[in-house]
Amino acid sequence: MSKKPLVAIVGKPNVGKSTFFNKIAGSKISIVEDIPGVTRDRIFANAEWCGHQFQIVDTGGLDFGKDDEINKRIIEQVNLAIDLADVIVMFVDGRAGLDAHDMEVANHLRRAKAPKVLAVNKLDNNEVEKTYEFYELGLGTPFAISSEQSKGIGDLLDEIVKHFDKIDYSKDENEIKIALVGKPNVGKSSITNRLLGEDRMVVSSVAGTTRDAIDSPFNWNNKQYSLIDTAGLRRKSKIAPSSIERYSVIRSLNAIERCDVAVLVIDAGEGITDQDIKIAGLIHEQGKPSVIVVNKWDLVENSAEKKAEFEQQFKTDLAFMKYYVTIYISCLTGQRVGKIMESVDYVLNNANKEIAMSTLNNVITNSLATLQPSTKHGKKFKVIFGKQVGVHPPTFNIYCNDASLIDDNYVRYLENNFRRAFDFAGTPIKIQFKNKDEIKN
Repeated sequence: MSKKPLVAIVGKPNVGKSTFFNKIAGSKISIVEDIPGVTRDRIFANAEWCGHQFQIVDTGGLDFGKDDEINKRIIEQVNLAIDLADVIVMFVDGRAGLDAHDMEVANHLRRAKAPKVLAVNKLDNNEVEKTYEFYELGLGTPFAISSEQSKGIGDLLDEIVKHFDKIDYSKDENEIKIALVGKPNVGKSSITNRLLGEDRMVVSSVAGTTRDAIDSPFNWNNKQYSLIDTAGLRRKSKIAPSSIERYSVIRSLNAIERCDVAVLVIDAGEGITDQDIKIAGLIHEQGKPSVIVVNKWDLVENSAEKKAEFEQQFKTDLAFMKYYVTIYISCLTGQRVGKIMESVDYVLNNANKEIAMSTLNNVITNSLATLQPSTKHGKKFKVIFGKQVGVHPPTFNIYCNDASLIDDNYVRYLENNFRRAFDFAGTPIKIQFKNKDEIKN
């Protein structure tokens, strides 16, 4: 597959970059709030305009006047986006007018080889005369737009796609999305950076540094993947209704919904907490294959004994998802980090596994021979046949004389037998009993 062009949106804080990004991406992926500096990581999305498919990346606001650690990392992230970009779109505030900060950003962009397009935002009434002073930036013709009102965006996109080479933009439908989820400050961003081989994410000792769900495409073992690093999920009671963190939780839940595999990261030093269990429950409810990664294993003493304690606690606390797969890593030292992708592929293969109908029915027959469901009103349970009707998660319909004779205990019994016979480690499965009159020809 040919590489999709990458468009980077750059500018000082609070010029409306994220509003534009959300319009183009078709959903509110990037945080939009009237607080300068809200978007701090590179945020990717796929987009299309007039038959051109491309990737668009929102970046944190450039503020060269601040000297704190987080701002330095923001600048690093913006520089990475600039280096990767095929087209750079600089955003400025048309209502506020040209200022020294805009000049600093424009001067910073001059080192980039990619073509630049200048967007003068917040001009709700197409006040073209307010764009003239921005010619001073030396970035070509300023385009008057209003991201909020969706005005002028078409002309801006026309200018952007003019710079694309004539390449194949066909969407790679085989890209596997992996969501990294967990509490704040358990090492999700560090794991992302390890797997990608670059500092794609802002990493800080401050809990909650990552607030958006961020797609980072990469290739592993000749296959295309996309890592979604997400904001840490906290308890609802600890999230102020109007806070930025509330938006982060929404994005984290959305990441679980749209991923192919969920990787739950747990802090080895803290052990398994109630919040970890709740996040595992969200993954299970969405029917996603998953891997549990216990990070910071380098800090654990008596690791063999501690691992046994963890496994016992998993067995108790995650009884609702006994199919869990666990690995113990240290992102700091790199210990077993490579096992993450091996485990992701393993559980994904299990989630997409297809069982031959004859093999499936042999297991069902043997299960019934060992344990029959309870009879009701003298009626005996009889199976007509079973078949697999779906994958991801594997889903089975078992057609019978009376589905009401089956209770939850028998479904669990049959699920255990399926797992022993077919190895569905890491993935939920669904077993549905259907009456014979529901058989479709």
